[in-house]
Amino acid sequence: MAKRDYYDILGVAKGAGADEIKKAYRKLAIKYHPDKNPGDKEAEENFKEAAEAYDVLSNEEKRRRYDQFGHAGMGGAGGYGGQGGFSMDDIFSQFGDIFGDDNFFGSFFGGQQGGRRGGRQSVGSNIRIKLKLTLAEMRTGVEKKVKYRRMVEAKGVEYSECRNCGGSGAVRWVTNTFLGQMATTAACNVCGGLGRTITSKPREANEHGLISEEFETSIRIPAGVADGMQLSVNGKGNAGPGGGVPGDLIVLVEEIAHEELTRDGNNVMYNLWLSFPEAAMGANVEVPTLDGMARIKIDAGTQPGKILRLKGKGFPDVNAYGTGDQLIVVNVFVPHKLNGEEKDILLKLQESKHFKPDEKSREKGFFDKMKDFF
Repeated sequence: MAKRDYYDILGVAKGAGADEIKKAYRKLAIKYHPDKNPGDKEAEENFKEAAEAYDVLSNEEKRRRYDQFGHAGMGGAGGYGGQGGFSMDDIFSQFGDIFGDDNFFGSFFGGQQGGRRGGRQSVGSNIRIKLKLTLAEMRTGVEKKVKYRRMVEAKGVEYSECRNCGGSGAVRWVTNTFLGQMATTAACNVCGGLGRTITSKPREANEHGLISEEFETSIRIPAGVADGMQLSVNGKGNAGPGGGVPGDLIVLVEEIAHEELTRDGNNVMYNLWLSFPEAAMGANVEVPTLDGMARIKIDAGTQPGKILRLKGKGFPDVNAYGTGDQLIVVNVFVPHKLNGEEKDILLKLQESKHFKPDEKSREKGFFDKMKDFF
């Protein structure tokens, strides 16, 4: 089933600002909250769908990738509730504070915050890797196994409730001003807002109880990706401190140059070199494509600069807006050296009217033809 457009999910325009997006998500979160719709699976899916849309559109980098590449730019990781996606706990802990009150869900819906008691849930940092792909892999899409190192929680880490904030993750104090008393709330400076502190950890773990380990995962690369594109795989980054939500794996696509073919948008380009007799008399020649060799017919009298098209032999658009073609630019090879006999032959041919450019040949030059073609 195709994913819905994130802007449509939240009911906002593409140019919507951060406040408008936050307001739209808040409205949907209240409407579809599981505590307000007990046992309603459709409402739960709508709740997750809205959270997924807000996660992307509220993040400048993710929103930029989505606007440019659509859902394919998100890595096709399945979103919330899918493989590598956030659970309901993750949604509550990561987005609960958009309402301006960390206890909004608890106070409005009967004291539940995804099963967590107090504190906030941290989010791990993203990991960025480069992935080299051939033009053929970019054209068809491919599944790749990648290995990298990421931070995970060490075995044997033990926690206790933070004494400074009593497990709430926040501290509150009152100050006297000329306007009267003012209450201020901030994240606990001891536990960093988590509501608990580490009491025991292995020696090799860092201050957050995390260690580095090698990790392997499979990434599905969608057809049509291009050099420089970034794909995001949810939940495959570094673990969040204190059992928090993992960050994302950001995959930067790098193109491996092809020996004969180049890419121009969704089209594949190839420079075909013909001998003078082939261009003059016509020929059948083989050209490379991303699917292998293809035989094409060269008409007699083909001029240098003519562009031949192999329909559908290019790249599919990453947003499913059609498929490009392979464009073959005809070049005619002019010999660098001639022997005496060859010169005599050409001198005789030069006198023929068929070897002199006519008005049709003078009409347009090569660059004018290219401009008209595109």
